Amino acid sequence: MDDSLVFPSQHPLVKHKLTLLRNARTEPKKFRELVRELSILLAYEATADLALRDITVQTPLAQTTGHQLAEKIGLVPVLRAGLGMVEGIWEMMPSAEVWHIGLYRDEHTLKPVTYYNKLPVEPRVSVVLVLDPMLATGGSAVATVDILKQWGARRIKYVGLIGAPEGITRLRAAHPDVPIHIGVVDERLSREGDPWPAGYIMPGLGDAGDRQFGTG
Repeated sequence: MDDSLVFPSQHPLVKHKLTLLRNARTEPKKFRELVRELSILLAYEATADLALRDITVQTPLAQTTGHQLAEKIGLVPVLRAGLGMVEGIWEMMPSAEVWHIGLYRDEHTLKPVTYYNKLPVEPRVSVVLVLDPMLATGGSAVATVDILKQWGARRIKYVGLIGAPEGITRLRAAHPDVPIHIGVVDERLSREGDPWPAGYIMPGLGDAGDRQFGTG
């Protein structure tokens, strides 16, 4: 696996909160809170290289030089599990634009199926953050980045909570220019004989959408 643009978080708070998130006894309300908090921490790491411009501001004491973001940000949560990642990041970057792409994974083929796409005619931002908690097979991530590149997005980053080596390898192969900011890289995908159907991250946390919305 080419890991030159793969950035698993080493932050103690991320490790602590991921452990709480994995716990099967964590109820949906707490699960959603943890997803929100983890998203803020991971977005902080993913946006460390954003460009700035100098501006002059007047403090109560004197005039000084400050900084302002020089790049407009777009947030693209992959429905539905990615919805839980938006709120916290949006609080940090209230000027960010938010668009939604709806994909679901066919349980038989494990391939992504697009059912919703509400992007504007052309990009109005410099950087797009793809938000999806689980990078499992990589199919949805690759399909989302395909859509965004065809749309005209030039700088794309993936932000997720847990990834499998298989999904990371697939995304890197299809889009080697897209950095992957992930909470942790797990062991593997489930396969025949495991407790879960094929294609789930092991040990993972189950189905992120079901656990957020209490539908499991």
